[in-house]
Amino acid sequence: MLAITPEFAKANIIVIGDVMLDRYWSGKAARISPEAPVPVVQVKTIEDRVGGAGNVALNIAKLGGKVTLLGVIGDDIEGRTIQQLLEAEGVVCEFVVEKSLRSICKLRVMAQHQQLIRVDFEESPLEFNQEALFARLRRYLPENQVLVFSDYGKGTLANVSKHIHEAKQAGLTVLVDPKGLDYRRYAQADVITPNLAEFQAVVGACQNEQDLVEKGRKLLVQHQIPSLLLTRGEAGMTLVQEDEVHSLPAQAKDVFDVTGAGDTVIAVMALGMALDMPLSESMYLANLAGGIVVGKLGTSTVSPLELSRAMHSDRDSLYGIVSEDELAQLIMRAKAHDERIIMTNGCFDLLHAGHVTYLQQAKALGDRLIIAVNSDASVKQLKGNSRPINRLQERMTVLAGLACVDWVVAFEEETPERLYCRMLPDVIVKGGDYSSEQVAGGECVIKAGGEVKILQFVDGQSTTAMINKARAIE
Repeated sequence: MLAITPEFAKANIIVIGDVMLDRYWSGKAARISPEAPVPVVQVKTIEDRVGGAGNVALNIAKLGGKVTLLGVIGDDIEGRTIQQLLEAEGVVCEFVVEKSLRSICKLRVMAQHQQLIRVDFEESPLEFNQEALFARLRRYLPENQVLVFSDYGKGTLANVSKHIHEAKQAGLTVLVDPKGLDYRRYAQADVITPNLAEFQAVVGACQNEQDLVEKGRKLLVQHQIPSLLLTRGEAGMTLVQEDEVHSLPAQAKDVFDVTGAGDTVIAVMALGMALDMPLSESMYLANLAGGIVVGKLGTSTVSPLELSRAMHSDRDSLYGIVSEDELAQLIMRAKAHDERIIMTNGCFDLLHAGHVTYLQQAKALGDRLIIAVNSDASVKQLKGNSRPINRLQERMTVLAGLACVDWVVAFEEETPERLYCRMLPDVIVKGGDYSSEQVAGGECVIKAGGEVKILQFVDGQSTTAMINKARAIE
């Protein structure tokens, strides 16, 4: 459906809702307590993650979107931890801090990757200055395109109807992850995203697909909401509108933990809608992201790389676009099987027949061909402000589709010397009039027992020539 990951950096989103801290105590349970018939967990690690509305905001930030989070925290260590974790990832936090309030914290005790018990620390309903929260919302409405309400029923969104009205008046698109049975509170939102259990608690049990769609449409008409995105677990997702229905199968290969999956889904939907993507395309990306996150333990997020690989059906593949750390592991595995590793690098801004011939010749020198691709910033530094023509994700996607290419990795520097010295391929291939001593990273590779090969480019084929020809035609 989509060839490349959208430019989420252009999205400006507000998230408002119940913010909480997810705390994990993990260790080994090897015996039963003599005091009671319960396991004794010897805690080895303590990890804090952001949950609730904070996890929605974090998912948006991790995918490159600009996000402001509004919510309520206490004047305590848990509240400060929540804010520090979010701000470290680029989330703008505008919290109402109540001195008399305890920040919500959910403590999970884990052993052998299994949750033994959850202990909640919270005060419900929240008692706080509602007008202070509303003032923060009004301040940020003009700067944003989309508003997400993340309702966990803790009290932050007690006046959600008023917030929705203000957002619609300001021209924002509104998405709601609802809670409870009273959907009148969410009237005039653009999209609601309940899961199947939450939906059926409101409309009653659905006997079949037709019944589900009919009840969904009735709910939408009743509350003046155009779209319902229903998350259905192993049955995937269904988008219900007045005149259309779209369904997608679940993408998860292994479901490890569904905690926070709904946060990821609404975050990706919000990103797509902020870029004016069709709802069906936003749903497609949200479905992929949900399939990724349920394969992780605990409250988690999705990276642009993971989403890109899922789009190309190679999330668990040994081929395609990889991170630097993943590449290091793949090279180690390949060398253990006596495979010969070839690496080359370049901008590859406009791929032409000369590139393909050169890459085919490079692959013929060994078993695995890796291409290191200059980032957009390094291309601009090398080629000038008019380049690149195609952004990094687009260039990597095209290269990864070539039959002769095994893995594609990005690098930020002007030269790939650091990357070559870390990966130590068997052969560095470079095209053009170079000597081995002039090739960046060549000294490291040769010292490790590898070599540098210089291949000649195909005459008459160049990116500059293609650009000049196109300009002449214009």
